[in-house]
Amino acid sequence: MSAELTKQETWSLLGLSAGCIAIIANTFQGDGEPLIASLSFSGLAFAASYSMIRWLGPVFVKAGLKGKDMSKVKKVEIPEGMGAICAIVYLLVIIFFIPFPFYKDIVEATSGGGLRDEVLHVEHVDLGRHLHRFPHSKLASYLSCILTLQSITLLGIIDDLFDLRWRHKVLIPAFAAIPLLIVYFVDFGVTTVVIPKPLRPYLLPSADSAPLFDLSYLYYMYMAVISIFAPNSINILAGVNGIEVSQSIVVTLLIIINSSLYLLPSPFGFSPHPAEETHLLTLYLLLPFLGVSLALWYHNWYPARVFVGDTYCYFAGMVFAVVGISGHFSKTLLLLLIPQIFNALYSLPQLFHIIPCPRHRLPRFNARTGLLEPSVTQWERPPRPVIALALNILEKLYLIRLEKNPKGEIITSSNFTILNLWLVWFGPMREDRLAMSILAMQMGVGVAGLIVRHKMGRWVFGLDNRGSLPI
Repeated sequence: MSAELTKQETWSLLGLSAGCIAIIANTFQGDGEPLIASLSFSGLAFAASYSMIRWLGPVFVKAGLKGKDMSKVKKVEIPEGMGAICAIVYLLVIIFFIPFPFYKDIVEATSGGGLRDEVLHVEHVDLGRHLHRFPHSKLASYLSCILTLQSITLLGIIDDLFDLRWRHKVLIPAFAAIPLLIVYFVDFGVTTVVIPKPLRPYLLPSADSAPLFDLSYLYYMYMAVISIFAPNSINILAGVNGIEVSQSIVVTLLIIINSSLYLLPSPFGFSPHPAEETHLLTLYLLLPFLGVSLALWYHNWYPARVFVGDTYCYFAGMVFAVVGISGHFSKTLLLLLIPQIFNALYSLPQLFHIIPCPRHRLPRFNARTGLLEPSVTQWERPPRPVIALALNILEKLYLIRLEKNPKGEIITSSNFTILNLWLVWFGPMREDRLAMSILAMQMGVGVAGLIVRHKMGRWVFGLDNRGSLPI
């Protein structure tokens, strides 16, 4: 990969940057227009990430941050850990963006209530700064998101540099989420969940009781689990060019669609929606993330010219956890992460070493055919009878592939990842075709999840929090 931008790339990025800066400057003519400013900052984030990935690639290689693509005939060393660049650019962008969501509030708090277009007599003007009008809770939520993402980025960079063992780092994201959870406790503090209609006769004392169940501190444990799961789920669904970034882009687009629904006029007349501000915050955090991810995707897609590293996986997953928790739609987030949930559960036997777990479980590259095949783990001695029985059942369910010796003893089993399972089901594939089929599945499952959330939610819970009438 050349460290220099082509003339076409240079002029295109300069044009994009100039247009975005002009739009940002123009937003101050009104009330700040934070959503338009966020889109513009996203363009700047894309341009900065694209350029810095190209410029800093050789620097990373010289520093020893490099790796070989094991799924290619020629295993050339390419830069690794380039997701750190995107994470840092993203953090800088959302920090520079801080004044824009609060521009109108700043004017109202510091400039006579924001009535700058009206001429008032001096006796009608309340002089002084009115900081009590400023939405401090909204700012605290935004800053806690930034602090959480900074913490997880630091973890990812340390992992890329020192290659931490999984058991040492798996719980660390929960500590990174502490600022977010504290602000949630102070600012929002809701720990009740709506009881599904079929369960209400068994859980409610009377038919007139509110259909709510208080989880108390268990709800904070649930959110901590999400902050642990989301970063690790992106990290373990990896192994082919572009899959980490691409799945993150798909999930980001699905969340953007979900949040945009709350900005549209409700068919039942609820406008603006009470959750509009929280979903605007979600968009402010996701649009720049989409910008940096697209820049990284361009360089990481098959055939990859850079590797994303663990930093991007942790950072991307924590972005989803942050918006899900701060936006109060963590259950919807889980519907969009069903493939990642399945992959995590499917991987548990190897992650807990019930089944032998090799260092890398990525699909095996067949140099003769140029296709990827399911990778396998070797059994140095036959598994215990109960494990052998479980493996044989999984094979009959087409969930793994086994190889046995003439005595009928298991000598190899396919690795427990969704990528290997996909190859077991559909046979050997080229790397980019495997990635695209997984992404198509991710998009299909995500769209189905949104339909379930917004169409079937009324039948399960009696209402849809987008603003539909109860049934």
